Amino acid sequence: MEKSIVVESAEICGNVFGPYDENVKIIENEYNVRITNRDGDIKISGDENVEKAEKVIAALMNVALKGETVGEREVKYFISMVDEGNEDALRVLGGDCFCITSKGKPIKPKTLGQKKYVELISSNTVTFGIGPAGTGKTYLAVAMAVTALRNKQVNRIVLTRPAVEAGENLGFLPGDLQNKVDPYLRPLYDALFDTLGMETYQKYVEKNIIEIAPLAYMRGRTLDNSFIILDEAQNTTCEQMKMFLTRLGFQSKAVITGDITQTDLPRNKRSGLKHVIKILDGIEDIAIHYLTYKDVVRHPLVQRIIKAYEDYDYREEQDKPEPRKITYLKRSRRVEK
Repeated sequence: MEKSIVVESAEICGNVFGPYDENVKIIENEYNVRITNRDGDIKISGDENVEKAEKVIAALMNVALKGETVGEREVKYFISMVDEGNEDALRVLGGDCFCITSKGKPIKPKTLGQKKYVELISSNTVTFGIGPAGTGKTYLAVAMAVTALRNKQVNRIVLTRPAVEAGENLGFLPGDLQNKVDPYLRPLYDALFDTLGMETYQKYVEKNIIEIAPLAYMRGRTLDNSFIILDEAQNTTCEQMKMFLTRLGFQSKAVITGDITQTDLPRNKRSGLKHVIKILDGIEDIAIHYLTYKDVVRHPLVQRIIKAYEDYDYREEQDKPEPRKITYLKRSRRVEK
C-alpha cells in the first residue's frame, strides 16, 4: 500500500521531516512504514498502518503551515491522537499565540488540553486547572495574566500559593519570612521573569502592579480589578480555599492550579482543591479543566513517568481487597423467673 501527500514547499517538508529526518523516523518506527520525499511529494509505503502515518504527516504539515516548529514532542503527541481517532481535532492547533515573552518568543497552547484551558480562562471568571507536573498549568495562567495586564483588562496581578512543606522544615530555612517563603514561590517568579523580563518585573513589583505572597497574606482582603492565580492549590485546606475564593472582587479573574495526586498536607487534613471541585462543579462562570500526561510539554520521559504512575495507581486500586463486612450481634442473656 502507498499513499502520497503533496508538499507545499521544501521549507515545510524540511520542518515536518526534522533534522536528519528524525521526525519521520519516529513515525516509521511506530507504524512500520517507509516515508520518502520524491519530486516534491511525500510517499508513505507499508502495510495496514499507512493510513495512520498519512494522517500524522498531514496533521504535522497543517501546523507547519501555521509557522509552528515540528519536533519530537509534537510528533509523538500527534501519533497518540491519531491512534485514538482524534486526528480531526488536531486541525485547531497552531497559530494561537496569545502572549510574547520578553525575548520575543510566542507563547501558544501546544496540545488540545492546553488550548481548551486557555479558552476557559478567557471566558470564565474562575478557572480550575488540574493536572500533573509539566502540563503548563502555572505558566499558561501567568502568561494569560500578563496578557490581561498588557491589554488593560486588569490593573494588577496577584500570585499566591500555600507555603506547605514537602518534606523540608520551613523554620530551618535561613533569613526572614520573605526569604523563607521565596523558595515556595519560585515557579511563579520563573514564569514572570520569562514573560516580562527581570527589569519590567522589578518595576511592576515596586509599583505594586505585581504582588507575590503566601496564601496566608490574602485573608481579610478584597481584590478588585485583579488577575489572581493560586498555585499548588492541592496543598490548601478546605478553609483556606474558601477564604481565597471569597477574596474575589469586581472586574477580577481567578485561576486555581494544582495536582490532586501530589498533596503535601498532613494525613488528617483534607485537600481544599479536592473538596472544592465537588462543590463548585456545574456553577455558571466557573470552569474546571483537567489536563493529563498527554499535555506534558517537558522532556518526553516526563510523560512516560506520569503515565507509569497513573497505571500503577490504577492497578493498586483494582487489587485492593474488598473491606470485610463485620456483623455485630446483640448479645442476649437469659433471665430466669
